[in-house]
Amino acid sequence: MTKENSVKIYGDIQSGNCYKVKLLTSLLDIDHEWIEVDILASETQAESYLKKNPNGKIPLLELDDGTFISESNAILNYLAAGTSLVGTCRFTTAKVLQWQFFEQYSHEPFIAVARFIAKYLGLPEERKAEYEAKQLGGHKALKVMEEQLQCSPYLVGSELTIADISLYGYTHVADEGGFELSEYPSIQQWIARIQANPKYIGME
Repeated sequence: MTKENSVKIYGDIQSGNCYKVKLLTSLLDIDHEWIEVDILASETQAESYLKKNPNGKIPLLELDDGTFISESNAILNYLAAGTSLVGTCRFTTAKVLQWQFFEQYSHEPFIAVARFIAKYLGLPEERKAEYEAKQLGGHKALKVMEEQLQCSPYLVGSELTIADISLYGYTHVADEGGFELSEYPSIQQWIARIQANPKYIGME
């Protein structure tokens, strides 16, 4: 993507959903402008932002023609279109989507929310019960990933795809939500494998 066709990305780099988009831009050398959005200051609820994304969430991708794409996994699929990261055949593409749906429905609601309560909110007393309630579902999701990664180096076989990027976002910082990753050696090896990519960037 050239300078003339660069995109804007609105996000919070400490958010796993935003970070995974940032990571993909590095892996694919996508030129972009990163616009930091402070969710704790309610910047996503400002009228100017809601005009861009009525759902009031990040990340948000703005294309050079002024159109927008929201939802992190939709953004990943758009930016990675035409590359092997979306799968190399109909079956692997479906498996990539399978893991992305898993991430949003079975992983993120537990691990990301527990991390938000602990890291962003400082684990306030009034939300401790909710935090504890997220632990069982989070570990269930990690066990599903662990079983797959015992069979293949990446979630969809032997090559990195956006399925891995989707799940990596919150998994690699799951300990910040109370999930001890030492219980999952295959996940730890997978994390190390992704971080060994020469174009890898971490959360800033």
